[in-house]
Amino acid sequence: MQLLKIDRDNYIGQADPFVMESDGRFYIYTTGSDGVYAYSSDELLSGWKFEGRVFTFPDVSDFWAPSVIKHGDTFYMYCSFEFFGDIPDRGGHRQTMHVSSSKNPLGPFENAKQLLHPFSIDSHVIENESGMFIFYSTNNFDAERPGTYIVVDRLLDPYTPAGRPSTVVVPTLDEEIFRRDRYRKGSHWHTIEGAFYFREGDWQYVMYSGSCYENEHYFIGYARAKTDETDLTKIKFEKYPDANTYSPVFSSNEWEEGAGHHSMIKYRGQWYAVYHARNKEPDGLSGDRRNARICRMNVNNGIITADRKENTI
Repeated sequence: MQLLKIDRDNYIGQADPFVMESDGRFYIYTTGSDGVYAYSSDELLSGWKFEGRVFTFPDVSDFWAPSVIKHGDTFYMYCSFEFFGDIPDRGGHRQTMHVSSSKNPLGPFENAKQLLHPFSIDSHVIENESGMFIFYSTNNFDAERPGTYIVVDRLLDPYTPAGRPSTVVVPTLDEEIFRRDRYRKGSHWHTIEGAFYFREGDWQYVMYSGSCYENEHYFIGYARAKTDETDLTKIKFEKYPDANTYSPVFSSNEWEEGAGHHSMIKYRGQWYAVYHARNKEPDGLSGDRRNARICRMNVNNGIITADRKENTI
């Protein structure tokens, strides 16, 4: 169901929504062509206010998939943009993870510093009893199924990765193909991105999006591990139900398509996913029609299911 009100006259899109709560107020940060935009509300399911642009960087464009964490008394935003101050990867990709900071969850986020090399996108930074960790996606051109995949690395501080990333989720399915014959004939490029980590009971989960939001099989899936390990670089996450079975938590349905790239939040004891999608019927919006929506999620003993309904807040 739709979460954020659409301003049809000034629509900027609401792709890759990241939700967080701080001091009793909720915030959503979204991808933007000229920066990161934010929304806030006192209630998760209603009352959202557009707060405008909260981060930008001079002379660059296409700010991808922000995530925010509060560490101490400071909010840190992790997002990628096309960066010409570093060497691109083998495919010519320049999207590069940067981190900026603010004392206010609505910014402005400033003093952006490069965190990783190209290609690095779609962060999720978490902090537990073992320290800070960053999940993100990067590229592997030499794998049996080449493409984008998810890794996790320790952060020594909010600005410094340890530089020893561990593989978390890799492509294993044809449904994860982003584009066939992308770099050479017979070599199909896959995409696993949009990592979101959380823990519930005895299980730890990394949820992700597979394929491309414009493709038929774009979907949300997850990997899981039943463990008490808190060093997230040491955990072996396994796809559910296994590496060879396509079993999405959700994907396109009869009323919306391009459903994916989400974040999770627990509200009054109930898990919710905030994700982007677009209506299947033409709705008069130009450009990128993705907007943020929310659905109830059931998380129980290693199993995640979605409770999607065709209604609007």
